[in-house]
Amino acid sequence: MHKLPTIKGYELVNFSICEICGYIDCTGRKFSEVGKMAPIAIIDYGMGNLRSVQKAIEKLGGTTIITNSPLKIITASAVILPGVGAFKDAMAQLKKLQLDTIIHRVIESGKPFLGICLGMQLLFNKSYEYGECEGLNILYGDVRKFPETLKIPHIGWNTIQSTEYGTRIPLLEGIPDNSYFYFVHSYYVNPEDDSVIMAMTDYGIKFTSMVCKENVYGCQFHPEKSQTMGLRLLENFVNVHL
Repeated sequence: MHKLPTIKGYELVNFSICEICGYIDCTGRKFSEVGKMAPIAIIDYGMGNLRSVQKAIEKLGGTTIITNSPLKIITASAVILPGVGAFKDAMAQLKKLQLDTIIHRVIESGKPFLGICLGMQLLFNKSYEYGECEGLNILYGDVRKFPETLKIPHIGWNTIQSTEYGTRIPLLEGIPDNSYFYFVHSYYVNPEDDSVIMAMTDYGIKFTSMVCKENVYGCQFHPEKSQTMGLRLLENFVNVHL
């Protein structure tokens, strides 16, 4: 009997070469089943506070890997997509590295996925930042700029208020309503489906500051910069995939 090949914390089961992206397409069995957990992948596409996110996760006892390798991302136990910068540039980088397809595969596999700041915005259909640009088309809705009547960008501490749907998700467990988180952004997401909105924030207008659909989570704020409550949210995410 042939031994199954292994890659960084996964046994590859029913593996083959993906017809879409040319990389290994697999169904993985976590080594946690035999005593070892695969790391959480933090996607490196040249636009994000990667080390800050990594340090925060590892402070909580999680194991991470910063990578743009499709294989390492696919075989991770969970995936984080950080992001700082322009929507159009970010999408260009993801496509250049063929990571747009990989992100879809990860999400379709059911693994926990967290988009942070720009990483959350990229999950939607399109943005109007520097012209219209198509996003990852994972969540329905678009990304819009704050009204010019407000001070832009929105920088600093602000509170989040859970919606009726937000009270049900594990990422907000132990986080009281009106907790403060750290924001840095000029654009905000406008979901078509209210049921994906987990939390709202008031900045002259009320905007969506957290989303969730099945295994996909997103936050407009930076949990890695948000001290106690930010660490609690990341701890909840780490625990989701255990």
